[in-house]
This record gives sequence, structure tokens and C-alpha cells, in this order.
Amino acid sequence: MAGGSREPGRTVTSKVLSILAAFDSAHPQLTLTEVARRSGVPLSTVHRLVGELEEWQALSRAPDGRLRIGLRLWELGQLAPGRLQDLAHPWLQEVFASTGENVHLAVRDGLEVLYVDKVYGRRAVPIVSRTGARLPMHPTGVGKALLAHETEWFVKAYLARKLERPTRHTVTEPGRLARELAAVRAQGYATTFEEMTLGSCSAAAPVLVDGRPVAALGIVLASRRARELPRLVDPIMEASARIAEAIGTAP
Repeated sequence: MAGGSREPGRTVTSKVLSILAAFDSAHPQLTLTEVARRSGVPLSTVHRLVGELEEWQALSRAPDGRLRIGLRLWELGQLAPGRLQDLAHPWLQEVFASTGENVHLAVRDGLEVLYVDKVYGRRAVPIVSRTGARLPMHPTGVGKALLAHETEWFVKAYLARKLERPTRHTVTEPGRLARELAAVRAQGYATTFEEMTLGSCSAAAPVLVDGRPVAALGIVLASRRARELPRLVDPIMEASARIAEAIGTAP
């Protein structure tokens, strides 16, 4: 459950933060009851605080009456530092311009990948990743590219847990996944085939700065076009190297 539990003596601030944390990429719109359940804040308190948040435009209502994040929070979010996105975005545009395919940039956040930027077109295959969304590492191209270059202890800890299996093609056997990660390190890029979503495949390359994986750049195709992935590896590896170079030389 997002946002904590029903703890006595919680401050108003913690309750407000729990209410806001109830929303995520999988739950962009919620009813009052859903907000109360996901935040752990009593419904009567949610009703009162949501009214204040709406007045401040931190929350707004969709046409069907459900709550969603408001423009004021979006406005504040634009003030957050975005050095990585600023340096990487031109290269995402470059890859999209040369390939016409969806391109995204992700970073590791705990045991998941967080998508921080994306360039896409209406003709490209629809994909589940979107800016601000989180997905497991092992079924995604960007996740495998990042995981392969993490420290040994982190990789061992990741493989020791129960791994999510979004599709029947997802690799969840620790030994097999470890071998795949070794191959990713050796060849410099990762590929997936219908491991996160049926109907799509991907290739991704890590952005390595002083040997550390600070991000990964990925491209997604319809799985019927999987044979085209090899020709797209060079553009994403080149762009990833240029992003790493930009990060390393930035003041």
C-alpha cells in the first residue's frame, strides 16, 4: 500500500504526502475511497485535505469526478534539477530522427528502472514506458543494461529475490539471467523479446561514466520486426557514449 499505514499521531504533513503518494503511473486517477485505501489516511480526513489540495491546485478532478495530480504540482516539478535529461535529450532526438522508433532514457531507482525521458512518434509501436513510470529491471532492455553494470553484491541480491514475470517470455531463472547479464557486459548492449510486453522487443545500451551505469538508452520495436534490432544497436550505443561524454565534461 502506498504512502504508509494508519499510524496514530501522524502529522498533517505526513498525511498530505501520503495522499499525494497514492498516485503513481499505474494509478493516475483515483476516487476518494481509493485515495484513503492507498494512503492509509481515514476517509473523513482525506475528504478534508483533498478539498484544500484542490483549492491549491495540487489535485484536480477528471470529467468523471476522479482525482488526479494538478497543474501546480506539475509546475513545481519543472523546477527539479534535470541535468541528465538536458544533456541526454538532444541525443534521444538524434536517435529518433535517424530510426523513427520510440527512444527512452531510464535510470535505476532501487530495484526498478525509472523512465526520465522519451521521444516517440505516432507511427512507432505503442510501449508501456512513459516518463515518470517505473518497471522491473530484468524484463526491460534498459533495466538489463543497467543491471549488468551494477556492483556484484547488488546483482547477487537482485537475482536472489523472487523475480516478477510479466509475460511467459520473461527470464526469471537466476542462472540464465546471470549469463545474460555477463553477455550484456561483454557486448555492450542488452536485448529483450516480449519479456515486458507481448508484441514488443527492445535493445538498450548503458550510459557509463567512470564505469558506473548512470542511465540507459533504449529503443523499442514491434516483435514482428525483431530481426531489425541489430541495425539499431550502433545508433543507441553511439548516443549512449555521447551522453556519457557530455556528462563527464559538463561543469
